[in-house]
Amino acid sequence: MTATLRIALALSLASLAAPLSAQSISFGLRGTGSFPTGDFADTQTSSGNSAVIAGAKSGFGYGAEVGVSIGFIGAYASFDHIKFDCETTTCSTDGKYTLQGVTAGLKLGLPLASRLRPFIKGGVTYNDLEGSYGSSSTSNGLTTEKAPGYELGLGADYGLLGIVSITPQLRYVGQNFKGKLPGITSTATTPSTGVNYFTFDLGLSLHTPFGM
Repeated sequence: MTATLRIALALSLASLAAPLSAQSISFGLRGTGSFPTGDFADTQTSSGNSAVIAGAKSGFGYGAEVGVSIGFIGAYASFDHIKFDCETTTCSTDGKYTLQGVTAGLKLGLPLASRLRPFIKGGVTYNDLEGSYGSSSTSNGLTTEKAPGYELGLGADYGLLGIVSITPQLRYVGQNFKGKLPGITSTATTPSTGVNYFTFDLGLSLHTPFGM
């Protein structure tokens, strides 16, 4: 009886260890639709709004992500380049915001079926923001220093052909920036603005070894 229990215990531990030892490396590209919120999306219609960064509208961009996972736990690093339209009196009709930077974080996935793997993720971002606005005869630019922030997301990998996955995901990204306008050498008195937005991404990724 004791020998039978030992064998059963050994088999159970082996079955648990097998999926944990499976490693996967992935690389993916994605297209991004972005939707600003909070102060970043404020149209400055109120007279009390003195924020330099405001009036952002939905935009599009692209990104890339590389990851490594062991079982259901993984780490990832990613890059984003996103352009937002700008609609305020200052921006005129051709204003744009461009956000760019990198992210590093952790990802937890749970395979529900042979091809479907839902996940949640969270990471630390390091982005900067540039703004261009004005008419065709004058050009003005807004810049910021790179600043840390965060992202939270959820999505799923849907496997095709073993090593290829379609990856839709929803993310929320937040950070604070101080905008610097041409001719301004100090941002000490410039109000800090929360540059927060949602993204919906649709990506295509390659996984190795075979399967997810």
